[in-house]
Amino acid sequence: MAHHMRRKDREITDAAEIASLLRRGRYCTLALVDDGEPYLVTLSYGYDEAARRFYFHVAPEGHKLDIIAREPRACGTVILDHGYVAGECEHPFESAVLRGRLRVVTDDAEKRHAIMTLVAHLEEDPEAYWSGRSWKLDDRLAGFSALCLEIESVSAKRGK
Repeated sequence: MAHHMRRKDREITDAAEIASLLRRGRYCTLALVDDGEPYLVTLSYGYDEAARRFYFHVAPEGHKLDIIAREPRACGTVILDHGYVAGECEHPFESAVLRGRLRVVTDDAEKRHAIMTLVAHLEEDPEAYWSGRSWKLDDRLAGFSALCLEIESVSAKRGK
């Protein structure tokens, strides 16, 4: 289903600007449909720009995984809130709406990639994070659960 932005003057169409917004974001709120009822969940993410994917670390079982097994389509939003400007009734922001399909990551090579993507996205110094670990990543893969959002479309806009 195609959606058109009403405020074309606020639309971000440049792919590099959209990618920058997604790189700077830290949380994505996912909208899922649970037997006809809306269900929202906000998760931190790792953005794989080259593959157009988001990775999310999740529990190995639970409500959202049950929903996704029945209906993998999802809509997500990433918002960069630049703060309300008192006295001007302005609220600068950048936001992106993503549409795609979610799936549980089962392959160990992709799990490794998901962890690396999450850490690279979220940690200020990923190398320091990894060098400070007393455990080996490959030993943790069996207990690591992740979702992958394959991004099919993205639209973005900014407020003043």
